[in-house]
Amino acid sequence: MAPLINRFTRAKRIVIKIGSALLVDSSTGKLRREWLGALSEDISGMRSQGQEVLIVSSGSIAMGRHVLGLRNGPLRLEESQAAAAIGQIQLAHAYQEILALQDIQVAQILLTPGDTEERRRYLNARSTISTLLALGALPVVNENDTVATSEIRYGDNDRLAARVAQMISADCLVLLSDIDGLYTADPKANPDARFIREVTDLNDDILAMASKTKTDVGRGGMETKLKAAQIAMAAGCNMFITSGTIAHPLKSMQEGANFTCFIARDTPRSARKKWIAAGLSSSGRLTIDAGAEKALKSGKSLLPAGVTQVEGEFQRGDLVTVVNTADIELGRGLVAYSSDDAARIIGHKSGEITEILGYSGRDEMIHRDELALN
Repeated sequence: MAPLINRFTRAKRIVIKIGSALLVDSSTGKLRREWLGALSEDISGMRSQGQEVLIVSSGSIAMGRHVLGLRNGPLRLEESQAAAAIGQIQLAHAYQEILALQDIQVAQILLTPGDTEERRRYLNARSTISTLLALGALPVVNENDTVATSEIRYGDNDRLAARVAQMISADCLVLLSDIDGLYTADPKANPDARFIREVTDLNDDILAMASKTKTDVGRGGMETKLKAAQIAMAAGCNMFITSGTIAHPLKSMQEGANFTCFIARDTPRSARKKWIAAGLSSSGRLTIDAGAEKALKSGKSLLPAGVTQVEGEFQRGDLVTVVNTADIELGRGLVAYSSDDAARIIGHKSGEITEILGYSGRDEMIHRDELALN
């Protein structure tokens, strides 16, 4: 059996979550620049191996509150939002400056829960992040604390990181924590606490450990980390919890430092296709010709040229049924165009789309990664 660490070293797309307590000195509100510099060296090494990396970062409120002179302890919502407005600028500049030393271009992305839950915004965020990664940039994501309210916010960046990993079909999610993994009880209070190296099933016994194992990072704890694991594993994404309190935490993990690995049963692609096949109701139908049917069965995407008829009313990103000329259902997929635009470009080559619609859309009507065949 291959070592567990291979699920990290062989991953193509990785999300790394960094908590406030690791990034910001709680007594001064200053960024821990040396630590971030060491982490950026780890990330540079990963990118040189062809891995795509995205960071989900806390820290804006922790940095901003000290600049504004806000007291220690819980803040009112409006104080948190004000602190975030100050801290986000400082945090983005710090990432840009420190990662530039590794010749890494950074992009800032602020998300609210609706950006990963509401279909149109989800598609836009996914497309933007995927484009940035394809262009070689490193996206740094944070919850948009300046506008999120106590009723709708994620409440912790563990689950935000898992939602982002799900959104971009990441292979691996790493939660850098103040604890090096999952224990049967709090190891600081119970010397008999047993370390758990791998988890393949988030059963009741595992979930019950959340209340017995404490962490001090941010607003989360082990409970939020296990909830993040549920999201990630369902999306086909392996998740690691490891200590971020040391320099070079990612390199250290590869060299033998402790971690807990939560093993997903599917790949991100197969998990997404299962979700497409079973998770949504169809909003319309596309009839395709024999050539397109053959192309789909050989693993290709559906191009506008192979579509002969559009039925129903749908928007970009909605699920549609694909049928052949004999009205036999071939599969279901997420369409790249609204029904109106789809009807205008069917039968045409992809190179003609811009001239017909007046904007440059996708070459495919349905990309093969967004298509689940019967």
